[in-house]
Amino acid sequence: MTSEEKKALLLLKAIIFHYHGLDEGESLILEETANSIDAKEELKWVMRFIEQDYYDAFDRARVFLNEIMQKIDKTKRLQYLSSVWSANNRKGYISEMEAIAMLKLAQDWQVERELLDMIRNKLI
Repeated sequence: MTSEEKKALLLLKAIIFHYHGLDEGESLILEETANSIDAKEELKWVMRFIEQDYYDAFDRARVFLNEIMQKIDKTKRLQYLSSVWSANNRKGYISEMEAIAMLKLAQDWQVERELLDMIRNKLI
């Protein structure tokens, strides 16, 4: 996994977790993800990215992620969204706003139908 891909995965998780303010459990999930993919520096970059302008962070992240996702195959794009959906389930809930944000990204990345199928079939 390249540094750019690590940033994309971590930014995706972080931006969804920040929808309601990052809590301790979500922060722990981000740290665990960063450790599992050897991406501590990328996680620092992600947190600075969000802190630059918290209120505009989703829109800026969407632009950044769309550029990267054009270079990544469809299966991996779906895996990224699936991992975020699973991480949200792990914390105990997925809010409507978080689900809508993930569906917007899935639509941008042309994997909306596949993500919905996974959700309906409880594969994630």
